[in-house]
Amino acid sequence: MKHYPPQFKVDAVALYESRPEATIRSVAADLGINPETLRNWVRAAGASRPRGRRTQAPAEPPTPLEAENAALRKKVRELEEEREILRKAAKYFAGETRW
Repeated sequence: MKHYPPQFKVDAVALYESRPEATIRSVAADLGINPETLRNWVRAAGASRPRGRRTQAPAEPPTPLEAENAALRKKVRELEEEREILRKAAKYFAGETRW
């Protein structure tokens, strides 16, 4: 049974929450952990993805350029978060292999 640092668990749950299109299985595969392990962490954190409609509609629909910029900003945030989690995982596992 592997033991993961608490910060890694928190980051993994945050990554899952930040990617509404991703499944637990896909996020776990990205991180190299068992999907059931991640599922347990998500349950323990009481994490849930926002569902349903927004309570307020935007005043004006975004222009195509604004929509593209928003999508790109979101993707950059996701990639930065994934990179940080993978960096921490690599650091953790590198320390685990040293004698």
